[in-house]
Amino acid sequence: MADRGAARAAKAKDAAKRTLIALFVMGAALTAVLGFGVARSDATWAPRLGLDLQGGTQFILEPVVEGGQRVSSQQLDQARDIIVQRIDAQGTSGAEVTTLGGENIVVAMAGRPTEAQRQAITSASQMQFRPVLATAPGTTEPAPGSTGSSSGSATSGSGSSSSSTSGSTTRSNPSASNASPTSASRDEARTAPAGSAATTSTTPSGSGSSSGSASSTPSSGGSASGSASSAPSATGEPTAPAQDGWTPSGKPDGPTDPNNISTGLYREFTELDCAQRSDERPATDPKKAITACSEDGATKYVLGPQMVAGADIKDASAGYQTTQQGQVTNTVEIQLTFGGDGVQRYAQVSRDLLALPSLSQASPINPPGSYNALATVYDGTVLVAPGFNEAIPNGTASITGNFTIEEARALAQSLKFGALPITFETNQAVTISPTLGSEQLRYGIIAGLIGLLLVIVYSVAQYRALALVTIGSMVVAFAFTYLFIALLAWGYNFRLDMAGVTGLIIAIGVTADSFIVYFERVRDELREGRNLRAAVEAGWARAKRTILVADGVNFIAAIVLYVLASSGVRGFAFTLGLTTAIDLAVFWLFTHPLLTLLARRTFFASGHPWSGFEVESLHNAGVRYRGRGQFDVPEERKPARPGVTSDGGAVV
Repeated sequence: MADRGAARAAKAKDAAKRTLIALFVMGAALTAVLGFGVARSDATWAPRLGLDLQGGTQFILEPVVEGGQRVSSQQLDQARDIIVQRIDAQGTSGAEVTTLGGENIVVAMAGRPTEAQRQAITSASQMQFRPVLATAPGTTEPAPGSTGSSSGSATSGSGSSSSSTSGSTTRSNPSASNASPTSASRDEARTAPAGSAATTSTTPSGSGSSSGSASSTPSSGGSASGSASSAPSATGEPTAPAQDGWTPSGKPDGPTDPNNISTGLYREFTELDCAQRSDERPATDPKKAITACSEDGATKYVLGPQMVAGADIKDASAGYQTTQQGQVTNTVEIQLTFGGDGVQRYAQVSRDLLALPSLSQASPINPPGSYNALATVYDGTVLVAPGFNEAIPNGTASITGNFTIEEARALAQSLKFGALPITFETNQAVTISPTLGSEQLRYGIIAGLIGLLLVIVYSVAQYRALALVTIGSMVVAFAFTYLFIALLAWGYNFRLDMAGVTGLIIAIGVTADSFIVYFERVRDELREGRNLRAAVEAGWARAKRTILVADGVNFIAAIVLYVLASSGVRGFAFTLGLTTAIDLAVFWLFTHPLLTLLARRTFFASGHPWSGFEVESLHNAGVRYRGRGQFDVPEERKPARPGVTSDGGAVV
């Protein structure tokens, strides 16, 4: 029996040592990660301060309107809410977004936001899915070595194969000779045959092409109503279309009908040079056909009216594409999930386009016609234009292309929160000073130090040498809190504002409450006659339940404040939740293991008067702490009630 007890004691001692070592290894690892960020990236050893403590940049967003129109208050409020969501998604703490004069939106952010951050906040982020009606090289001089290939195929599988990149919509263009078929959904698919004809009809008419159709052969009668001609070059490939080479035959009967292309739009298409594009955002009226360029400018398109709107996107996330075997690749993808009626619309579009011929794989030129190609248009620029291999019933698609993971995440966030109802341009950007400044921060730090000093004085007076455990716990909690705040500032642009500093000060009391509960539970066990080792384990079993309940209440309060409160209070809620989590970790991984080891030291186990565990005096006292300032006192120590003797007899 004694051997079994000794074995348990040795096991508990070894477990305590391993736990302490693991905690310090974790701290060293976090310090190394932060040091790497300081040396190789833009991380700093000091936390980043919020708008109220450091100041920052304020820029005024002015809506872009045409024809003397005015922006409604509803549009402005909707735009403000979307901008707030985008800023919160960037991890920026304490930013302020307000309306000004019922016309403009004022955004104030801590520090100096990068141009990419500004674009992510103010871009219209309008995504549209439009059918491809015609394509041509984006410049008058095609890129060297471009033999042309279509922009891919839509599949619904995950992973990739040698013939297709399934499960994604690859950002390619008809002028890329090495473009492989791609996909736009998440189901398993089959590979479309390469080199399929890009014509809507192969039966010639007397005028050279049938009404409302496109032909890649020369027309015998020139260009007739509802037809387009592209004469072959010396190499047998079609040349760029003529400016007057298209006239619609009648009214269009759907988005994929080439009669959506007016003569003027086709002339605009032939004159379009993607290399000379202006920075102005092109028109993207969802009810009309438009011209657009690919992002790299290699291909220009005529696109039909919108078939699926970006507003139908329920969710968007960015990450790295995985293969069918579950292996993560280096390909960045944006996964889109449609919701509501968008699922049925996207499924119907995939079924409709399946009946149409694919874009030409042999040439970048596809004259006006109906094609199995759905362009993903973002703010007037074509990201991808894949075709479908099969119907997509599940409403899930993905986009892959030449963007970095940071660009993909920014785009996914913009799509997730929706498009701005109006377009904005930055009217004015100024540097603003902090609303509180370093003086208030200094006062907050002084208040925290005073509170810490009072806790230490109380610990020394009440627990004597056990105050070392108290001080050690607070030092460890402070170190981990500091590291996490610095890492969050680097990775998620977290800003420490005055409300957050207040949350850190309150954390001192949260940590103090934990070890007081623990120490008193151990003392209770000593009063009942247990030795110190047994009292530490029994007190731990009782104290951890109390601390879990208390910290659980703090967590609930932090979550409610963070979700429901404004940005000014969110800093307090975040640091309160963070420090509560760290308090639990320190209590489990430092305070209890350290006390377990100290209980095996003669100084503490013998009940030395300065140990904090005076065994004899605790035995003699017999007073038991019940919590919430209440104690259990032995009957013999309770004062006698008036009118009653000590033996229960009445006083004469």
